[in-house]
Amino acid sequence: MKAVLLAGGLGTRMREETEFRPKPMVEVGGKPVLWHIMKILSAQGIRDFVVCTGYKSEYIANYFANYGSLNKDFTVTLGTESSIVYHDHHEELDWKVTVAYTGAATMTGGRIKRVQKYVGREPFLCTYGDGIAPVDVRALQDFHSNHGKLATMTTTRPYSRFGVVDINRDGDVASFREKPQSDDWINIGYFIFEPAIFDYLSNDDTVLEQEPLHRLADQGQLSAFRHDGFWQPMDTYRESQMLNELWATGTPPWKIWD
Repeated sequence: MKAVLLAGGLGTRMREETEFRPKPMVEVGGKPVLWHIMKILSAQGIRDFVVCTGYKSEYIANYFANYGSLNKDFTVTLGTESSIVYHDHHEELDWKVTVAYTGAATMTGGRIKRVQKYVGREPFLCTYGDGIAPVDVRALQDFHSNHGKLATMTTTRPYSRFGVVDINRDGDVASFREKPQSDDWINIGYFIFEPAIFDYLSNDDTVLEQEPLHRLADQGQLSAFRHDGFWQPMDTYRESQMLNELWATGTPPWKIWD
């Protein structure tokens, strides 16, 4: 199964990091957050990626085009017939990465539509390039196959950013709850789509999360897979710092690879 990664947004809410690079390339532990997502998928057998770029697309293109020299020592012989030798091997030798420029202002649904030619006629996974979650891909695939609908999206119950104060009728503070988990489920990406999804994506202005998903739900063609584990988007500079702090512990909750 291929994975389509949406990595073309502006990242306006974390301008400190995204003024000169796209948000999926902001680093966690010295590696782009996009790399972490790909490692999660690769550890579970998905190693064929289509990366949809837009804002600062050259940053992502250069990263993968020069992956070997960016991640390993190398020796280059300069001259009319220059050559390069990499020392040792990186662990991503079996990755196949298609970097596709999908427009600077294209919306999420439009980006998926633009890479239809790279996806083919098989079901594919699709997720955002800035949200980390060790989703059980095999369970997700089984869930999708069993319900037989056109689309599955992964959902979770997020934790509040703030502690909650319980107040009784007299106005007295009854208790404190430190960042409780919500009762509501939210979309975190990690979709699986059948090829028919492209019939729901009309042009560059199509926002996947609006008309296409609403229409699928109305037609009974969208199911929700529940993920109860770790999930963290990287929407703000504070969240990027938090992810780096988790990585520095040596046991980040999303690291499922050796």
